[in-house]
Formats: sequence, C-alpha cells, structure tokens
Amino acid sequence: MHAPVLVLKDTLKRESGSKVQHANIQASKAVADIIRTTLGPRSMLKMLLDAAGGIVVTNDGNAILRELDVAHPAAKSMIELSRTQDEEVGDGTSVIVLAGEMLHVAEAFIDKNYHPTVICRAYNKALEDAIAVLDKIAMTIDVKDRATMLGLVKSCIGTKFTSQFGDLIADLAIDATTTVGVELGQGLREVDIKKYIKVEKVPGGQLEDSKVLKGVMINKDVVAPGKMRRKIINPRIILLDSPLEYKKGENQTNAELMKEEDWSVLLKMEEEYIENLCAQILKFKPDLVITEKGLSDLACHYFSKAGVSAIRRLRKTDNNRIAKASGAVIVNRPDELQESDVGTGAGLFEVRKIGDEFFAFIDDCKDPKACTILLRGASKDLLNEVERNLQDAMSVARNIIKNPKLVPGGGATELTVSAMLKQKSASIEGIEKWPYEAAAIAFEAIPRTLAQNCGVNVIRTMTALQGKHGSGENAWIGIDGNTGEITDMKERKIWDSYTVKAQAFKTAIEAACMLLRIDDIVSGIKKKQAPGSQGPSKPTIEQEGDADNENMIPE
Repeated sequence: MHAPVLVLKDTLKRESGSKVQHANIQASKAVADIIRTTLGPRSMLKMLLDAAGGIVVTNDGNAILRELDVAHPAAKSMIELSRTQDEEVGDGTSVIVLAGEMLHVAEAFIDKNYHPTVICRAYNKALEDAIAVLDKIAMTIDVKDRATMLGLVKSCIGTKFTSQFGDLIADLAIDATTTVGVELGQGLREVDIKKYIKVEKVPGGQLEDSKVLKGVMINKDVVAPGKMRRKIINPRIILLDSPLEYKKGENQTNAELMKEEDWSVLLKMEEEYIENLCAQILKFKPDLVITEKGLSDLACHYFSKAGVSAIRRLRKTDNNRIAKASGAVIVNRPDELQESDVGTGAGLFEVRKIGDEFFAFIDDCKDPKACTILLRGASKDLLNEVERNLQDAMSVARNIIKNPKLVPGGGATELTVSAMLKQKSASIEGIEKWPYEAAAIAFEAIPRTLAQNCGVNVIRTMTALQGKHGSGENAWIGIDGNTGEITDMKERKIWDSYTVKAQAFKTAIEAACMLLRIDDIVSGIKKKQAPGSQGPSKPTIEQEGDADNENMIPE
C-alpha cells in the first residue's frame, strides 16, 4: 500500500545565478546611497517619520537605517551590519559606504563571469594588506592626557549636530567613560557603557546644564515623603532584591479558622513577620533602604519611625548601578545581611524636583564605578539627537581607552591604504590581480564622499590627493571636511580611532564577500492574492488509487 504523497505548489519562489548577485549589489548600493550624504562634518541631515508618527532629524547612519522598512534580504543584511558596527565601535556610516563601494566594483567582474570565490579571495588578501598598512601608520597616544583625548573625541564627533556646542559632549563622554573604566590587569581596561552609564534626558533648562554625576540618579521619590528624610549626608545604603511585605501563597491558599481569635492570631503573625524583617535590616543602622520589590505600609511605618528613608520598586539595572557607585551589595534575603553589604561610598542622598518630577540622587560617591549623565535641553527631539551623539562619543572614548592608537582622519587613511594596495597589486600574479586592484580603488570611496559632501570639485581634489599619496610623501595628507582643503591631518587634529577603522575595513569586506557568494534566493513566503482573484491552490494529496492509474516503473 502506498502512503499519501503531499505535493506543495506555488510556495517556493527561486532566483539564482548572476541575476541574484546583481540584485544584491543593487540593493546594497541603494542602502549605501541613502546614508552617503551623512558622512563628514558638512553632511546633510535626514528627516525620518517613525512608525509611531513622530519625526526624527539626524545624520547618524545607524539611526537612519534603523527606521527604514526594506523588503530585500541583502538590504536587510546591510542595515544589520550598520547596527552591529554602531553598537561595537560607534560608527555605522563609513562601513556601509565602504561595503557598498566594494560590491559596486565587484559588479564588473561578475559581468565578466569571474567566479565570486576568486573575487572574495582577492578581497581577503586586500584586507590583510590594508590592516598591515593601518598598523604601520598608527600612532600610540597617552590615555591619561586629557587634552589629547578631548581633541580626539571632538574630531570623531565633529561631524555631528552637537559639534556646535564645543567641548560639551566630548567632556561628558570622557568623564563618563573614565569613571566606569575597570582595570583588568596587564594594562587592559574594560569600559561597559551599556550597563553602567545611564543617560537621563530631562526636557527644560539649557544644554550647558548637562553634567556627569559622580553617582546615580533615579526617577523615584521616597515612599512616605512627609515622614522620611529627603536629604542625607554620607548615607548608609542597603540594597535589597526581596519584598518587604507579607508573602502571599504561591498557589491558592486556604486557611480554615475555627475560632474568632484565630483571625487576630493570623494578622498578628503577618505583622510579626514584617516586624522581624525590618528589625533584621534596622540593626545595621541604615539611612536608606532600596528594594526592587514591594514595601508594605507597615514596613514603611517601622522605617519612618527609625528615621530611615526607603525607595521601592526600583529597576534591576538601576539597582546594579547604585551598587557599583556606593559599594553596596544587593542582598536577596534580609536575614543574610552583613556589615560588608552596607554601602558607605556615597557622599549625599537627596531628592530634588526637576520640572514637575522628583528624582533621587545618590551623589558625590568616593570611587564610583557607575554614573548617570544628566542631559538638559529645550525639546525632546533635541535631547534624542544629543543622546545619539553622546553614545557615539562614548564609544570613541571607550575604543581609545581599550586600544590607544590613532590613524589619520579626513580620508587620509583610506588613501594611504589605496595607494599601498595599488603598488602591491603589480606583484600579484594570476586572475586575482584585477579584483585586488578594484578593492584598492574602492577604498577611495570615503575621501571621495567627503569631498562631495563639502561641495568642492571632486575630480580635481581626488587627483591631487592621489598624486600626493602615490609618491608616498606623507600618509597624513587628507581632506578637511569643513573647508574641502587638502591639508596635513596632524596639524588640523583630524584623527580617527584605529579600532574603528580596522573594524570598518574588516566588516565591510567580509559583508561584501558574504553577499557576493549568494547565488540563490529562495523565498518561502506566499505573495498576497489580489482581491477578487482566486484563492491560492491548496496542496493536493495523491491517494493510493491515483497512484495506481499512473504508469508505474516496473520493479
């Protein structure tokens, strides 16, 4: 007996061969063209309508691509690339422009029937040589020299909207990253921006009022404002991860009461339980108790009677930050409290009113390993843009702290790499020579885009730059994005972080290779039927009888 055979129709749509590669290249170029004009200090801004109907005005590559709704898988992968790069090193623009250009120059070889593997091999060879050139021209700096760090962060975020406010953002970024930096030994430092730096945006005031707090700020008030102190100097802080209220039964709990007094016994037990909890905490003489869970009215009464301030229902992430800033340890059970768990590192606890909301400040900490950046500004849109710029600035500062090496900005690095690769391509034998040379030319996309964005004669500028780098006289000659002049980047203090450049080169070339090696797009998604047309054909099941009628191959 034959089992029923399921035949699926109309579900798989397949494209293959060079047609797919061309489609992928076109999609990637389209994504790169969207953010090409946002590269450099004289870049254009984009106005985006987000899903909620709000507007975003920005020139941050990642923020722009995040709002795009694209259908093509290659374009989606490019957008993902920008997001990853932005999270990793704080620059999601140049990598997309470079990847788009790498794919653009590969198109000619696809037309000539070059195998994608050959192109990828040449690209990977070019990447190795490019990183070697970067190592050669990189310059090491002293992280403890604040003036150099300030100049570097400023030059890296000089392309952003907030560059008009001078050193403000760079100062905030350096203060915050040096605060949360942790020594790992062997000269290594770890800076966790996401976990231990919180950006609080409070509309109102001026941008100049923004500051980095030597501690943590949370959008909470004490539980009983009239009875509890709102300002404590050198507080003893206890952090809890458990509720200070009577435990409810896990499942449905039934209690059978036989006598009237049993009810009062039950209530007394609850009260005693909470009293015990509070007594265990109060014997350590804290000034401030903070819990992530609930805090009952009775516990609130005992605390206020003892002159202890309390805050409840705090976020886990905020609690971790307070622990890092004040030196406290988060305790899961009050009966396990020890003297060493009490945080004594904070200099001041104060509840202040900003606008019409109350904020609790745990400030003036001795050696905080977490901090809050308080941003003030005229409107929400402005604050959002400042926050995006600040994230990039902090990424730059973190990159420098982790790897204190610089390379020239203003397209000088790419031109040097391009010139070196062109020279080297002469010594490469075989078919890989041409894609290798094309990769060298693709690196020029960055300086060319900079020249386009500051409105100078692109051909004349690029020819002059190529001439200067071709002779190898100075690797630091690049284009000043503000004026379009060809100058020495060292004099103008236009620098880039080595980590960002190396990561951008690696990501762009690896992404280009990945997209080139796709030769099939198989879509399992059904297209929606137009109204009025016939519904999709259902899968047909062949029965045993149908199978018998067909001409079967004799066994």
